[in-house]
Amino acid sequence: MKTTSVYPVIMTSEVAATATFYVRHFGFRPLFEADWYVHLQSVESEQVNLAILDGSHHTIPAIGRGRVSGLLLNFEVEDVDAEYERLKAAGLPMLLELRDEAFGQRHFITQDPNGVLIDIIKPTAPTAEYETQYAPGSVPA
Repeated sequence: MKTTSVYPVIMTSEVAATATFYVRHFGFRPLFEADWYVHLQSVESEQVNLAILDGSHHTIPAIGRGRVSGLLLNFEVEDVDAEYERLKAAGLPMLLELRDEAFGQRHFITQDPNGVLIDIIKPTAPTAEYETQYAPGSVPA
């Protein structure tokens, strides 16, 4: 299989509100908008896409209909400290405060209106203990 793109699709009953949240706080723009589906793309990178879908839409098999659950979106950013301050000032809940992790991240976790967890990450150098768990050539600096 030759994959040309992979992106998450958040199923919700609040399509417009969810799309507005990602446009307002995470720099997306709509490429397609319907009352049941919105396709978003980052204004900074065409490679970063996200879709919002009415979880009761007829194109979804009945067994899979509903709301998103158990999803964590990772956003790797250049300045995690600035993003933390910006999103905190915007009133987003901070479920995990900004901190450094031994496995090679400085990050914090917030959430969207559907309860989807959003992990804002800046890769950092891991401790020696974790460095050995990375594939050769993939250790964050």
